[in-house]
Amino acid sequence: MMDVEFKGSANRIKKCALDLLAIGDDLMDDDDSWDLVGRDLRLKSTFLYSDFSKMITSAPQDQKKGLTELANKLFCSIEELDEAVKIRSITLTHDRYNEAAGILQELMELMPSDK
Repeated sequence: MMDVEFKGSANRIKKCALDLLAIGDDLMDDDDSWDLVGRDLRLKSTFLYSDFSKMITSAPQDQKKGLTELANKLFCSIEELDEAVKIRSITLTHDRYNEAAGILQELMELMPSDK
């Protein structure tokens, strides 16, 4: 049963990561895009937090530390990106997005495959 929960959380994490990577196309300097990106960022990070918590709990002991470190790194980056979106700084938002995108790519590489 733990294996199914782990795989389900991993799949949802990958889906959220892909969705967050796609918001880079929405980073424009207009009121609608700021609001859309901010809401989407907060929604996806909520799902990520929940699934990372489940995944870390059900992970084998030797994987818990690495997953926890990656999760902390990701959520710190997402928080910084959210702050940049809130102040509506296009330059800072792009910088923070690029940092978050690198961590999301790292995350995608570490997630177990669907096989």
